[in-house]
Amino acid sequence: MAEILDGKAAAAEVRSEVAAEVAELEGRGVPVRLDVVLVGEDPASVTYVAMKQRDCAEVGIESEAHRFGPDVAQEELAALVDRLNEDAAVSGFFIQLPLPEGLDPMPLISRISPAKDVDGLSPESAGRLALGLPSLLPCTPHGVIQLLRRNGVELSGREAVVVGRSNLVGKPLAQLLLRENATVTVCHSRTRDLPGVTRRADLLIVAAGRREMVGAEHVRQGAAVVDVGIHRRQEGGLVGDVRFEEVEPRAAWISPVPGGVGPMTRAMLLHNTVRAARM
Repeated sequence: MAEILDGKAAAAEVRSEVAAEVAELEGRGVPVRLDVVLVGEDPASVTYVAMKQRDCAEVGIESEAHRFGPDVAQEELAALVDRLNEDAAVSGFFIQLPLPEGLDPMPLISRISPAKDVDGLSPESAGRLALGLPSLLPCTPHGVIQLLRRNGVELSGREAVVVGRSNLVGKPLAQLLLRENATVTVCHSRTRDLPGVTRRADLLIVAAGRREMVGAEHVRQGAAVVDVGIHRRQEGGLVGDVRFEEVEPRAAWISPVPGGVGPMTRAMLLHNTVRAARM
């Protein structure tokens, strides 16, 4: 029987630590504020921004949302990014993705100051991560590392396999695992004999964005398995990239969906906001 990597419990620890840091900073007159740029009325984005603002309120972080209709000009958003970069009252900010059709997110993300890039997604932030320089870390990959650490999973010297090579999760997660002295393999859609590769893993992190693609045949007995995927089923409920019921008997640790990586992603955004305020 695998030990569950409980993201809700680990996220609660992070939020408690953040709340204490916010109180300490405010006691010294240092403001802690997170801003978000929300364009359009995508239901998932609107809900996610509301959740993030509730998270901020719980730990004492001020938050403000800058809302625009889907017809906003690229130049108007760029001007807002420049203003937020210069605003000393704003600790950090992010642009909620995806943007409506016709808007290009990368030039906007590239304008965000690395000191305020709480999503850790700008090209400069990514370059600093790759070079091992101080930076604000991408929330989901950092959340995965914290989830493993806070559950006592050893990372140094372990063989880690990451399934997925996205800029959002796979690539930065591989960099963070290397920092932890793991030996890292990154798999993708062109990987030959995927089960043969993943069965080598002491740590298997699946972030491929394909519903329930990983089963028992992919998992080494006693491995730690982290499922980053999240998919809504037509019949209701959520599932990940891993077939949980099939994999759980083989794993020593496994993260559930929901309740695993998701809460950690939101918690690490708060962590980054406090770190940006200190910077």
